[in-house]
Amino acid sequence: MTLKRFIGTVKDYHRKSGRHDLPWRLTRDPYEILVSEVMLQQTQVSRVLRKWPEFLRRFPTVQALARASVADVLAAWQGLGYNRRALALKRAAEAVVRDFGGEFPRDAAALESLPGVGPSTRGAVMAFAWDMPTVFIETNIRAVYLHHFFRDPKGTQKSGIHDRDILPLVEQTLDRHDPRSWYYALMDYGVHLKQTLPNPSRASRHHVRQSAFKGSNREMRSRIVKAALEAKEKGITVEEATKITGSTEETKRTKNTKSARKKKSVKENLQELTLEGFLVKRRGRYFCA
Repeated sequence: MTLKRFIGTVKDYHRKSGRHDLPWRLTRDPYEILVSEVMLQQTQVSRVLRKWPEFLRRFPTVQALARASVADVLAAWQGLGYNRRALALKRAAEAVVRDFGGEFPRDAAALESLPGVGPSTRGAVMAFAWDMPTVFIETNIRAVYLHHFFRDPKGTQKSGIHDRDILPLVEQTLDRHDPRSWYYALMDYGVHLKQTLPNPSRASRHHVRQSAFKGSNREMRSRIVKAALEAKEKGITVEEATKITGSTEETKRTKNTKSARKKKSVKENLQELTLEGFLVKRRGRYFCA
């Protein structure tokens, strides 16, 4: 497929079937866009459609999020999973206020210096907030290029493709006059491909299958944080956390489809959550920070 035909295919799909009404596509506020991008990582759009406006009502500006307590941010985040993202988002807001006077930096390196902001999130903010013709890849964009450009002469999908092989194509096809619309088109077309074909992203060297949540250490951490939030000023002890998480021993093993993995003890998780800034320990009890 020629680059010209490829561009036409992507734009034609977006024109006819694009998700033009997603609320975060109706703003150019870098803070609102950052919140949406962090929420959309490993979370279904349907959940983000509900949580994004709720979160922004509670923390309408980057200054409001920077001032908020960790407990308030985590409470607002419940239902989205991966609490690390919420903590990183708050830390990023603090850095914007502290280091950049409350204004998001437009320099790529400065943006990526913010906690939790990698090349993909940085590129999305630059393209969607400021229409800057930056080059970046995320999972749906990756799927599009894998599907169209990485096949053998028989048409079979190649495997083990590295992002460095895809990036030159992203740069060659980038609409430098309207990168915002072009990246939205790529993302929507990528979602379409994943829904109608075997996931092209499996051909990527960077593809990681999400591990099961049920019975995992992530589930234990999530339950501990939720319990600390609900306990509010009372906090929880190691014994209470053990009972809440359903643990019957200090360490146990849990099986997924591939292997048996060691699950950390409740005590270990409490200690790690404290070091990471989710919890604080006072007089033998753990409170949400």
